[in-house]
Amino acid sequence: MNKNIHNRKYLKNFRKELRNNATLSEKRLWKALQKSQLEGRKFRRQHSIGDYIVDFYCPSERLIIEVDGSVHDNTVNQDHDFKRTQYLESLNNTVIRFTNDDIKSSLDMVLERIKIEFIER
Repeated sequence: MNKNIHNRKYLKNFRKELRNNATLSEKRLWKALQKSQLEGRKFRRQHSIGDYIVDFYCPSERLIIEVDGSVHDNTVNQDHDFKRTQYLESLNNTVIRFTNDDIKSSLDMVLERIKIEFIER
């Protein structure tokens, strides 16, 4: 397997742009994940794996967290998300998805769901 699949240089500017233009939900979740606050696990935001940029990545757990807005509600994007998830999971990662509304209305529940993944891995 290609060891140079993380944070490829050609995606650096795009990753930075995504970090600087995070949605309110992404900012809110990041505030709860940063600085190893959640069960001592380190997360990275806007981390690239292969040709894909994931919202949040926990290397020790190989856990990817995606925050989806309404742009993901159409069949073209859902198909792309499916293929993307298949690729990421083929590398022994787990991908979990939350909507912006999940984070806005139930951040505690989202964090509990993430903690469950720590136990199940």
